[in-house]
Amino acid sequence: MHDSPERCVIGGTILVDSGTGSGALMGSKHSSNGGGNHAAPAPADPTAIRNVALVGPSASGKTTLVEALLAATATTGRRGSVTEGTTVCDHEPAAIEQQRSVCIGVAPLQHDTTKINLIDTPGYADFIGEVRAGLRAADAALFVIAAAEGIDAATRTLWHECARVAMPRAVVLSRLDQPRADVDAAIAACQEAFGAGVLPLYLPHEGGTSRADGGAQGLLGVLTGSAEDAPADTSAAADGERMRERLDTARDELIEGIIAESEDETLMDSYLAGEVIEEDTLIRDLESAVARGGLHPVLSVCSETGLGLSALLDGIVRGFPSPLEHAPVEFTDPQGRNPRILPPDPTGTLAAEVVHTSVDSYVGRVSLLRVFSGTMLPERPVHVSGHGMAERGHPDHDENERVAHLYSPLGANLRDVPRCVAGDVCAVTKLASAETGDTVSDPADPLLLAPWPMPEPLLPIAVVARTRSDDDALARNLNRLIATDPALRLDRATETHQTVLWCMGEAHADVVLQRLREGGAEVGTEPVRVPLRQTFAGPARGHGRHVKQSGGHGQYAVCDIEVEPLPRGSGVEFADRIVGGAIPRPFVSSVEKGVRQQLDKGLDAGCPIADVRVTLVDGKTHSVDSSDAAFQTAGALALKAAAEQAGLVTLEPVDEVAVHIPDEHLGAVLGDLSSRRGKVVGTEPEDVGWTVVRAHVPAGELARYAVNVRSLSSGSASFTRAFNHYDPMPG
Repeated sequence: MHDSPERCVIGGTILVDSGTGSGALMGSKHSSNGGGNHAAPAPADPTAIRNVALVGPSASGKTTLVEALLAATATTGRRGSVTEGTTVCDHEPAAIEQQRSVCIGVAPLQHDTTKINLIDTPGYADFIGEVRAGLRAADAALFVIAAAEGIDAATRTLWHECARVAMPRAVVLSRLDQPRADVDAAIAACQEAFGAGVLPLYLPHEGGTSRADGGAQGLLGVLTGSAEDAPADTSAAADGERMRERLDTARDELIEGIIAESEDETLMDSYLAGEVIEEDTLIRDLESAVARGGLHPVLSVCSETGLGLSALLDGIVRGFPSPLEHAPVEFTDPQGRNPRILPPDPTGTLAAEVVHTSVDSYVGRVSLLRVFSGTMLPERPVHVSGHGMAERGHPDHDENERVAHLYSPLGANLRDVPRCVAGDVCAVTKLASAETGDTVSDPADPLLLAPWPMPEPLLPIAVVARTRSDDDALARNLNRLIATDPALRLDRATETHQTVLWCMGEAHADVVLQRLREGGAEVGTEPVRVPLRQTFAGPARGHGRHVKQSGGHGQYAVCDIEVEPLPRGSGVEFADRIVGGAIPRPFVSSVEKGVRQQLDKGLDAGCPIADVRVTLVDGKTHSVDSSDAAFQTAGALALKAAAEQAGLVTLEPVDEVAVHIPDEHLGAVLGDLSSRRGKVVGTEPEDVGWTVVRAHVPAGELARYAVNVRSLSSGSASFTRAFNHYDPMPG
C-alpha cells in the first residue's frame, strides 16, 4: 500500500492533498485485491470516465454495494457499515441516525484505466429530488434490486421516468446471500416490470437460485459462456447439460436483443449464418445497445461475499456509455436566449451544473458539479447563474466568483485534483452564491442550463424558534437550507404569520428539522394554520358616527352604508351613491379607505372579509371638524354595525386535488377523499392501470395528505394541489 496523502480534517469534511497523480488502482479485472493508490483519478479524456447513478428501493443494498466496490478496488482500506454509520456516502448525521441515505453521495474509483463515478442516491420516496439530481449528473442508471424482494411502484415509476429521457439503464440483483434470493424469479419480475429489454449478462450457478446454505456459488458470462468468480468445485455444474442449455438460451436471447437495439446488420448476418462472433464485437454492440436505451443488462452481485463485483466493474467499463454518448445538452444565455448545444468537449466552452450543495460549519459551502463542456481548472474565475426557481425561494442571480481549488469528492473526503474535464464530476468550496441547480460557466461567455424538473413538496410544517435568541439562527439556517435543497419550499405566510416549510414527506421533514438544529437553531413545530376568510351572511345597513369634541378642532364624520354579499371569488367592491354633496368627494375616498382597511383586518375572528359590495349612501360633515382620519374611522364603524346586523359566515380555502393512482387502490383513495369532505369532480384513465381522480378538498384536510395517500397506495400514488375557491365552513 502506498503512503497515505496528507489529510486535514475540517469540521465534517476531510481535505486531502492527493497530488496530481491518477494511476490505476487495479492492474486487471481480477486484481482488485491488490495494492491501492489514494491519489484521486483525474482523467483528461472523457472516454475514460463512466458516471453511474445507483437507484432503487430503500434497503436494496445500494450503499453497501458502493462500499464493496470501493474496497474491491482498494479505493478504501476497509468496507464501511450502514448500521455502524461508517459508510463513505452516508456521512451526514441524519443519514447515520436514520441508517439510510438522505442525499446523493459520490464515490469515484478506478478500474483498469477508467474512472467510475458511483453516485449513490436515496431509496426512500421523500428524497426523489436527490435521486433526480443524481440522474442529472450520471450517464447511466444502475437499478439495484434485492433478489429476495419484489419491485415496488416507486421503482417502476422511476424506471419509466428514465425511459422518457432515454437514460441508459441496467439492473443489479443484490443480496444473493439472502435465504429467499431467487435470481430467476427476480429476472422474471424485472422483465415484467421494466419490459422485454431486460436480459441477463451473467447467470449464477445452481440453476439461478440460491442454495439452502446461502448464496449463489459463482457466475457464468452469458456472452462468453465462461465461468466468472466461480470456485473450482463448481466447474462440474458449469459443464452440466442443464446449465449448458440454459446458458445457450440466455445467450441467444441476449445476442438477439443486442442486434435489435444496436442495429448492427453485420452482426445479424454473422449470427444468422451461425458464425462464431468475436467477444469484442459483441461487447462493442452491447455498449451501443445500452447507450441507445433499449437493452438493459442484468448483473448479479453479492456485496458480502464479493461475488460478481469484478463482473460488474467490467460491465460498467465495457458496456456502459461514456460521457461522449450523453444526450446533447442545450444551454442558453442567462436571459434564456440564444440556445445552443454544447458537446462534451474538454477544449470547448466551460459549462457545468451544481447538482448538490452542502454546507460545512468550517469549510463553508461545498458545491458538487457535473461538467458538461470545457475543463474546470483551479485558480480561475467563473460565472454562477441561477434562474427559474424563484417560486421555491431561490431568487434569480448572476455572480462572478473565483474557484480556488478543485476536489474529487469521496463522500465527505475532498481530494485535490488538477482539473475536471467535460463528463467528470468534481467539488468546489466557497462559491458563495452557488445553489443546487445553478450553472457555472466562463465569465466571458455566461450560460444557463434549465433546472431539472422537481416534484412539488406537499407536506407543510410550521417552524418556530424556541426563544428570541434563536430567531437569527433560524433565519440564517433557513437561507442555507433553501440554497442546498431545491425540493424544499419556504413560505412566510403573511396572513397566518407562520414560517412554513413544504417538504416531500415525513422523512424529509425530519431531516430538515435536524439540519436546522445542527446549525444552532433550537426550533419547534406547531400546527399549520389555513388562511380563513369571512363574508356577510346577508345584506345589511350600517351607520357610522365618529364625533368628538376637545379643545381646538374636533372630529366629526357620519356615514351610512349598505353591504351585500357577492358570489365566491368576487373580491371586494365599493360603490358611491351620495347625492347632493352630503359627503364631499375627498371624504368619500376616506370612507372607502377606512372600509377596506377594516375588511382586510377582519372583525370578530380576525379573518379578512371577502366577496362583498359596500355602497356609501349618505352621511354628514362639519365645516371645521371633518377630516380624512375621522371619515376613515366612521367607515370602519359603519362596517362593524352592518356585520352585527347581518352576521358573518366563515369561509375556508378549498383546493383542487389531482390524485394519480393505480386502479387497484382507487376505492381506498375515493373513500379517503370522502372522509375529508372532498367532492370528486371527475375521474379519467391515465396510462394502463392508472386513473387520475380530481376532487375539491378543504385545505385544512390536506395537511398530512402527502403521508396518508402514500400509505393508502403502498407508496405508488402521487398528487398535486392548487387553490380553487373558498367555501363556508360547516357548523
